[in-house]
Amino acid sequence: MSDLRAPAPYDALLLLSFGGPEGPDDVVPFLANVTRGRGIPEERLKEVGKHYFLFGGVSPINAQNRALLDALRKDFADHGLDLPVYWGNRNWAPYLTDTLREMTSDGHRRIAVLATSAYASYSGCRQYRENLAESLAVLEAEGLPVPRVDKLRHYFNHPGFVRPMVDGVLKSLADLPEDVRAGAHLAFTTHSIPTSAADASGPRETHGDGGAYVAGHLDVARLIAEAVREETGIDHPWQLVYQSRSGAPHTPWLEPDICDHLETLHGEDVPAVVMAPIGFVSDHMEVLYDLDTEATAKAAELGLPVRRSATVGADPRFAAAVRELVLERAATEQGRSVERCALGALGPSHDLCPVGCCPARAPKPAAAGADSPYAQERCTP
Repeated sequence: MSDLRAPAPYDALLLLSFGGPEGPDDVVPFLANVTRGRGIPEERLKEVGKHYFLFGGVSPINAQNRALLDALRKDFADHGLDLPVYWGNRNWAPYLTDTLREMTSDGHRRIAVLATSAYASYSGCRQYRENLAESLAVLEAEGLPVPRVDKLRHYFNHPGFVRPMVDGVLKSLADLPEDVRAGAHLAFTTHSIPTSAADASGPRETHGDGGAYVAGHLDVARLIAEAVREETGIDHPWQLVYQSRSGAPHTPWLEPDICDHLETLHGEDVPAVVMAPIGFVSDHMEVLYDLDTEATAKAAELGLPVRRSATVGADPRFAAAVRELVLERAATEQGRSVERCALGALGPSHDLCPVGCCPARAPKPAAAGADSPYAQERCTP
Protein backbone atom coordinates (compact mmCIF):
# COMPACT_ATOMS: atom_id res chain seq x y z
CA MET A 1 0.00 0.00 0.00
CA SER A 2 3.05 2.30 -0.01
CA ASP A 3 2.09 3.76 -3.39
CA LEU A 4 -1.21 5.14 -2.09
CA ARG A 5 -1.23 8.77 -1.02
CA ALA A 6 -4.83 9.95 -1.30
CA PRO A 7 -6.83 9.58 1.94
CA ALA A 8 -10.13 10.68 0.34
CA PRO A 9 -12.89 10.67 1.44
CA TYR A 10 -11.20 11.40 4.76
CA ASP A 11 -10.06 14.92 5.52
CA ALA A 12 -8.71 14.34 9.06
CA LEU A 13 -7.70 11.66 11.56
CA LEU A 14 -8.84 11.71 15.18
CA LEU A 15 -6.73 9.96 17.81
CA LEU A 16 -9.31 8.95 20.40
CA SER A 17 -8.03 7.90 23.82
CA PHE A 18 -9.03 7.39 27.44
CA GLY A 19 -7.32 10.37 29.03
CA GLY A 20 -5.65 10.74 32.40
CA PRO A 21 -4.86 13.26 35.15
CA GLU A 22 -1.82 15.49 34.82
CA GLY A 23 -1.51 16.58 38.44
CA PRO A 24 -2.80 15.76 41.96
CA ASP A 25 -5.74 18.14 41.68
CA ASP A 26 -6.91 16.34 38.55
CA VAL A 27 -7.14 12.83 40.03
CA VAL A 28 -10.55 12.91 41.75
CA PRO A 29 -12.29 14.92 38.98
CA PHE A 30 -10.82 12.55 36.41
CA LEU A 31 -12.08 9.49 38.29
CA ALA A 32 -15.47 11.17 38.68
CA ASN A 33 -15.60 11.42 34.89
CA VAL A 34 -14.62 7.76 34.49
CA THR A 35 -17.26 6.57 36.97
CA ARG A 36 -19.99 9.08 36.09
CA GLY A 37 -23.48 7.75 36.83
CA ARG A 38 -22.35 5.12 39.33
CA GLY A 39 -22.85 7.26 42.45
CA ILE A 40 -19.36 6.63 43.87
CA PRO A 41 -18.58 9.02 46.77
CA GLU A 42 -15.55 11.30 46.69
CA GLU A 43 -13.81 9.48 49.55
CA ARG A 44 -13.98 6.25 47.59
CA LEU A 45 -12.57 8.01 44.53
CA LYS A 46 -9.64 9.23 46.63
CA GLU A 47 -8.99 5.64 47.69
CA VAL A 48 -9.19 4.41 44.11
CA GLY A 49 -6.87 7.23 43.06
CA LYS A 50 -4.03 6.18 45.35
CA HIS A 51 -2.21 4.60 42.40
CA TYR A 52 -2.12 7.98 40.70
CA PHE A 53 -0.99 9.79 43.85
CA LEU A 54 2.00 7.42 44.07
CA PHE A 55 3.16 8.97 40.80
CA GLY A 56 2.49 12.59 41.66
CA GLY A 57 -1.08 12.44 40.38
CA VAL A 58 0.17 12.20 36.80
CA SER A 59 -0.83 9.46 34.39
CA PRO A 60 1.71 8.88 31.62
CA ILE A 61 -1.02 8.34 29.04
CA ASN A 62 -1.36 11.95 27.88
CA ALA A 63 2.38 12.35 27.33
CA GLN A 64 2.39 9.07 25.43
CA ASN A 65 -0.49 10.23 23.25
CA ARG A 66 1.43 13.40 22.46
CA ALA A 67 4.38 11.25 21.42
CA LEU A 68 2.08 9.12 19.24
CA LEU A 69 0.64 12.27 17.67
CA ASP A 70 4.15 13.41 16.78
CA ALA A 71 4.98 9.97 15.35
CA LEU A 72 1.82 9.90 13.24
CA ARG A 73 2.36 13.41 11.90
CA LYS A 74 5.97 12.62 11.04
CA ASP A 75 5.07 9.37 9.30
CA PHE A 76 2.26 11.00 7.33
CA ALA A 77 4.54 13.86 6.23
CA ASP A 78 7.40 11.51 5.33
CA HIS A 79 5.05 9.49 3.10
CA GLY A 80 3.25 12.38 1.46
CA LEU A 81 -0.04 11.80 3.24
CA ASP A 82 -1.75 15.16 3.61
CA LEU A 83 -4.05 14.44 6.54
CA PRO A 84 -4.20 16.55 9.72
CA VAL A 85 -4.22 14.63 13.00
CA TYR A 86 -6.23 15.73 16.05
CA TRP A 87 -6.48 14.25 19.55
CA GLY A 88 -9.46 13.91 21.89
CA ASN A 89 -10.07 11.98 25.13
CA ARG A 90 -13.10 10.34 26.67
CA ASN A 91 -12.39 11.35 30.27
CA TRP A 92 -9.95 14.28 30.40
CA ALA A 93 -8.66 17.22 28.43
CA PRO A 94 -8.48 17.52 25.51
CA TYR A 95 -12.09 16.31 25.66
CA LEU A 96 -13.59 14.53 22.67
CA THR A 97 -16.48 16.97 22.22
CA ASP A 98 -14.13 19.96 22.23
CA THR A 99 -11.86 18.32 19.68
CA LEU A 100 -14.75 17.42 17.36
CA ARG A 101 -16.05 20.98 17.68
CA GLU A 102 -12.58 22.25 16.69
CA MET A 103 -12.40 19.82 13.76
CA THR A 104 -15.81 20.93 12.53
CA SER A 105 -14.78 24.58 12.86
CA ASP A 106 -11.69 23.78 10.79
CA GLY A 107 -13.94 22.49 8.04
CA HIS A 108 -13.53 18.73 8.47
CA ARG A 109 -16.57 16.66 7.53
CA ARG A 110 -15.27 13.09 7.08
CA ILE A 111 -13.13 11.88 9.94
CA ALA A 112 -11.25 8.60 10.41
CA VAL A 113 -10.94 7.62 14.07
CA LEU A 114 -8.12 5.64 15.67
CA ALA A 115 -9.00 4.42 19.19
CA THR A 116 -6.11 3.55 21.50
CA SER A 117 -7.66 0.15 22.15
CA ALA A 118 -6.75 -2.65 19.79
CA TYR A 119 -9.25 -5.38 20.69
CA ALA A 120 -13.00 -5.97 20.58
CA SER A 121 -14.95 -5.42 23.80
CA TYR A 122 -17.59 -3.06 25.13
CA SER A 123 -15.09 -0.87 27.01
CA GLY A 124 -12.49 -1.13 24.24
CA CYS A 125 -14.75 -0.38 21.27
CA ARG A 126 -18.46 0.22 21.67
CA GLN A 127 -18.02 2.61 24.61
CA TYR A 128 -15.75 4.74 22.43
CA ARG A 129 -18.45 4.66 19.75
CA GLU A 130 -21.06 5.71 22.33
CA ASN A 131 -18.86 8.64 23.34
CA LEU A 132 -18.57 9.64 19.68
CA ALA A 133 -22.36 9.57 19.33
CA GLU A 134 -22.79 11.67 22.48
CA SER A 135 -20.34 14.26 21.18
CA LEU A 136 -21.95 14.37 17.75
CA ALA A 137 -25.33 14.91 19.43
CA VAL A 138 -23.86 17.92 21.27
CA LEU A 139 -22.62 19.40 18.00
CA GLU A 140 -26.03 18.81 16.43
CA ALA A 141 -27.77 20.52 19.37
CA GLU A 142 -25.42 23.48 18.96
CA GLY A 143 -26.42 23.81 15.32
CA LEU A 144 -22.98 22.82 14.03
CA PRO A 145 -22.38 20.59 11.03
CA VAL A 146 -22.22 16.95 12.14
CA PRO A 147 -19.23 15.22 10.55
CA ARG A 148 -19.26 11.57 9.61
CA VAL A 149 -16.88 9.56 11.76
CA ASP A 150 -15.53 6.14 10.77
CA LYS A 151 -13.65 4.13 13.39
CA LEU A 152 -10.69 2.24 11.95
CA ARG A 153 -10.81 -1.53 12.37
CA HIS A 154 -9.24 -3.42 15.25
CA TYR A 155 -5.50 -3.62 14.69
CA PHE A 156 -4.42 -6.17 17.31
CA ASN A 157 -3.09 -8.53 14.63
CA HIS A 158 -1.59 -5.94 12.29
CA PRO A 159 2.16 -6.61 11.83
CA GLY A 160 2.93 -3.00 12.78
CA PHE A 161 1.38 -3.68 16.19
CA VAL A 162 2.64 -7.23 16.71
CA ARG A 163 6.28 -6.92 15.65
CA PRO A 164 7.24 -4.20 18.17
CA MET A 165 5.87 -6.44 20.92
CA VAL A 166 7.92 -9.37 19.63
CA ASP A 167 11.04 -7.22 19.84
CA GLY A 168 10.06 -6.12 23.35
CA VAL A 169 9.82 -9.73 24.55
CA LEU A 170 13.14 -10.63 22.91
CA LYS A 171 14.82 -7.67 24.62
CA SER A 172 13.35 -8.63 28.00
CA LEU A 173 14.49 -12.23 27.62
CA ALA A 174 17.99 -11.05 26.77
CA ASP A 175 17.98 -8.89 29.90
CA LEU A 176 17.34 -11.87 32.19
CA PRO A 177 20.32 -13.57 33.86
CA GLU A 178 21.74 -16.14 31.48
CA ASP A 179 21.25 -19.04 33.88
CA VAL A 180 17.44 -18.55 33.96
CA ARG A 181 16.82 -17.19 30.46
CA ALA A 182 16.17 -20.44 28.60
CA GLY A 183 13.63 -21.63 31.17
CA ALA A 184 11.70 -18.38 31.37
CA HIS A 185 7.94 -18.42 30.90
CA LEU A 186 6.01 -15.72 29.05
CA ALA A 187 3.01 -14.15 30.80
CA PHE A 188 0.95 -12.20 28.26
CA THR A 189 -1.21 -9.73 30.16
CA THR A 190 -4.31 -7.71 29.36
CA HIS A 191 -7.04 -5.89 31.24
CA SER A 192 -9.43 -8.21 33.04
CA ILE A 193 -13.10 -7.59 32.28
CA PRO A 194 -16.27 -9.30 33.53
CA THR A 195 -16.64 -12.71 31.95
CA SER A 196 -20.11 -11.72 30.76
CA ALA A 197 -18.62 -8.78 28.85
CA ALA A 198 -15.92 -10.99 27.37
CA ASP A 199 -18.43 -13.62 26.28
CA ALA A 200 -20.48 -10.96 24.45
CA SER A 201 -17.52 -9.25 22.78
CA GLY A 202 -17.31 -8.98 19.01
CA PRO A 203 -20.01 -9.78 16.44
CA ARG A 204 -22.77 -12.16 17.53
CA GLU A 205 -21.29 -15.09 15.64
CA THR A 206 -18.16 -14.87 17.82
CA HIS A 207 -20.06 -14.73 21.12
CA GLY A 208 -19.28 -17.59 23.47
CA ASP A 209 -16.64 -18.35 26.07
CA GLY A 210 -14.37 -15.30 26.05
CA GLY A 211 -15.80 -13.98 22.80
CA ALA A 212 -13.65 -11.97 20.41
CA TYR A 213 -11.82 -10.35 23.33
CA VAL A 214 -10.11 -13.50 24.54
CA ALA A 215 -9.74 -14.96 21.04
CA GLY A 216 -7.88 -11.89 19.81
CA HIS A 217 -5.47 -11.87 22.74
CA LEU A 218 -4.79 -15.59 22.45
CA ASP A 219 -4.00 -15.19 18.75
CA VAL A 220 -1.56 -12.35 19.41
CA ALA A 221 0.09 -14.24 22.28
CA ARG A 222 0.53 -17.24 20.01
CA LEU A 223 2.02 -15.08 17.25
CA ILE A 224 4.55 -13.54 19.62
CA ALA A 225 5.51 -16.85 21.22
CA GLU A 226 6.02 -18.42 17.78
CA ALA A 227 8.14 -15.49 16.60
CA VAL A 228 10.27 -15.70 19.75
CA ARG A 229 10.78 -19.43 19.18
CA GLU A 230 11.81 -18.83 15.58
CA GLU A 231 14.39 -16.22 16.57
CA THR A 232 15.79 -17.86 19.71
CA GLY A 233 15.31 -21.55 19.00
CA ILE A 234 13.65 -21.90 22.41
CA ASP A 235 9.99 -22.76 22.94
CA HIS A 236 9.11 -20.66 25.99
CA PRO A 237 5.88 -21.80 27.71
CA TRP A 238 3.27 -19.05 27.79
CA GLN A 239 -0.15 -18.17 29.16
CA LEU A 240 -2.65 -15.33 28.77
CA VAL A 241 -3.27 -13.74 32.18
CA TYR A 242 -5.09 -10.67 33.43
CA GLN A 243 -4.57 -7.52 35.48
CA SER A 244 -6.32 -4.38 36.70
CA ARG A 245 -9.51 -6.05 37.91
CA SER A 246 -12.07 -3.74 39.50
CA GLY A 247 -15.74 -3.99 40.42
CA ALA A 248 -17.76 -6.06 42.87
CA PRO A 249 -15.98 -9.17 44.23
CA HIS A 250 -19.01 -11.41 43.54
CA THR A 251 -18.96 -10.61 39.80
CA PRO A 252 -16.89 -13.15 37.80
CA TRP A 253 -13.98 -11.55 35.93
CA LEU A 254 -11.39 -13.06 33.61
CA GLU A 255 -8.64 -14.93 35.46
CA PRO A 256 -5.92 -15.74 36.48
CA ASP A 257 -4.60 -12.48 37.85
CA ILE A 258 -0.93 -11.82 37.06
CA CYS A 259 0.11 -11.89 40.73
CA ASP A 260 -1.66 -15.20 41.31
CA HIS A 261 -0.02 -16.53 38.16
CA LEU A 262 3.43 -15.55 39.41
CA GLU A 263 2.78 -17.44 42.65
CA THR A 264 1.71 -20.50 40.65
CA LEU A 265 4.81 -20.40 38.46
CA HIS A 266 7.05 -19.97 41.49
CA GLY A 267 5.42 -23.03 43.06
CA GLU A 268 6.24 -24.96 39.88
CA ASP A 269 9.92 -23.93 40.13
CA VAL A 270 9.80 -21.81 36.98
CA PRO A 271 13.12 -19.91 37.01
CA ALA A 272 12.00 -16.56 35.49
CA VAL A 273 9.09 -14.76 33.83
CA VAL A 274 8.71 -12.10 31.15
CA MET A 275 5.49 -10.11 31.57
CA ALA A 276 4.28 -8.86 28.18
CA PRO A 277 1.36 -6.38 28.32
CA ILE A 278 -0.11 -7.17 24.90
CA GLY A 279 -3.51 -5.71 25.75
CA PHE A 280 -2.24 -2.13 26.05
CA VAL A 281 -1.08 0.30 23.39
CA SER A 282 1.15 2.30 25.75
CA ASP A 283 2.74 2.24 29.21
CA HIS A 284 -0.12 4.00 30.97
CA MET A 285 -0.96 3.91 34.66
CA GLU A 286 -2.31 0.36 34.78
CA VAL A 287 0.91 -0.97 33.27
CA LEU A 288 3.01 1.29 35.49
CA TYR A 289 1.26 0.25 38.71
CA ASP A 290 -0.16 -3.24 38.17
CA LEU A 291 2.95 -4.64 36.50
CA ASP A 292 5.93 -2.40 37.26
CA THR A 293 4.90 -1.86 40.88
CA GLU A 294 2.51 -4.51 42.22
CA ALA A 295 3.47 -7.57 40.16
CA THR A 296 7.17 -6.73 40.32
CA ALA A 297 6.93 -6.45 44.11
CA LYS A 298 5.17 -9.83 44.25
CA ALA A 299 7.95 -11.38 42.16
CA ALA A 300 10.61 -9.89 44.45
CA GLU A 301 8.77 -11.32 47.47
CA LEU A 302 8.85 -14.73 45.79
CA GLY A 303 12.47 -14.41 44.68
CA LEU A 304 11.33 -14.86 41.07
CA PRO A 305 13.30 -12.94 38.42
CA VAL A 306 10.91 -10.99 36.16
CA ARG A 307 11.17 -8.51 33.34
CA ARG A 308 8.39 -6.44 31.80
CA SER A 309 8.49 -5.96 28.05
CA ALA A 310 7.58 -2.69 26.36
CA THR A 311 4.25 -1.75 24.86
CA VAL A 312 4.05 -0.45 21.30
CA GLY A 313 3.67 3.22 22.22
CA ALA A 314 4.91 5.59 19.52
CA ASP A 315 7.00 2.99 17.68
CA PRO A 316 7.46 4.14 14.05
CA ARG A 317 6.17 0.76 12.86
CA PHE A 318 2.89 1.38 14.66
CA ALA A 319 2.62 4.85 13.13
CA ALA A 320 3.17 3.25 9.72
CA ALA A 321 0.45 0.71 10.51
CA VAL A 322 -2.00 3.52 11.28
CA ARG A 323 -1.19 5.12 7.93
CA GLU A 324 -1.88 1.79 6.22
CA LEU A 325 -5.17 1.42 8.09
CA VAL A 326 -6.29 4.88 7.01
CA LEU A 327 -5.39 4.28 3.36
CA GLU A 328 -6.92 0.80 3.42
CA ARG A 329 -10.21 2.18 4.73
CA ALA A 330 -10.10 5.07 2.26
CA ALA A 331 -9.62 2.64 -0.63
CA THR A 332 -12.56 0.58 0.61
CA GLU A 333 -14.74 3.68 0.82
CA GLN A 334 -13.70 4.52 -2.74
CA GLY A 335 -14.93 1.10 -3.86
CA ARG A 336 -11.46 -0.27 -4.61
CA SER A 337 -10.15 -3.65 -3.52
CA VAL A 338 -7.14 -3.54 -1.24
CA GLU A 339 -4.94 -5.97 0.67
CA ARG A 340 -5.81 -5.92 4.37
CA CYS A 341 -2.78 -6.71 6.52
CA ALA A 342 -3.37 -9.17 9.36
CA LEU A 343 -1.33 -11.91 10.98
CA GLY A 344 -2.52 -15.07 12.70
CA ALA A 345 -5.62 -17.18 12.35
CA LEU A 346 -8.38 -14.59 12.76
CA GLY A 347 -7.78 -12.40 9.72
CA PRO A 348 -8.62 -8.69 9.43
CA SER A 349 -11.47 -7.36 11.52
CA HIS A 350 -14.63 -5.75 10.18
CA ASP A 351 -14.68 -2.07 9.23
CA LEU A 352 -18.21 -1.42 10.41
CA CYS A 353 -19.34 -2.81 13.76
CA PRO A 354 -22.48 -4.90 13.11
CA VAL A 355 -25.66 -4.82 15.14
CA GLY A 356 -25.18 -6.83 18.33
CA CYS A 357 -21.41 -6.29 18.42
CA CYS A 358 -20.16 -5.84 22.02
CA PRO A 359 -23.59 -4.94 23.45
CA ALA A 360 -23.92 -2.95 26.66
CA ARG A 361 -26.30 -3.80 29.49
CA ALA A 362 -28.14 -0.53 28.82
CA PRO A 363 -27.92 0.13 25.07
CA LYS A 364 -27.01 3.64 23.98
CA PRO A 365 -26.66 5.19 20.54
CA ALA A 366 -23.22 4.51 19.08
CA ALA A 367 -21.54 6.11 16.09
CA ALA A 368 -19.45 4.34 13.43
CA GLY A 369 -21.52 1.18 13.36
CA ALA A 370 -24.37 -0.46 11.49
CA ASP A 371 -26.72 0.71 14.27
CA SER A 372 -25.51 4.31 14.26
CA PRO A 373 -28.15 7.08 14.37
CA TYR A 374 -25.89 9.05 12.03
CA ALA A 375 -25.50 8.40 8.31
CA GLN A 376 -23.19 5.48 7.71
CA GLU A 377 -22.58 3.52 4.57
CA ARG A 378 -21.90 -0.16 5.00
CA CYS A 379 -18.30 -0.95 4.22
CA THR A 380 -17.04 -4.17 2.72
CA PRO A 381 -15.33 -6.23 5.45
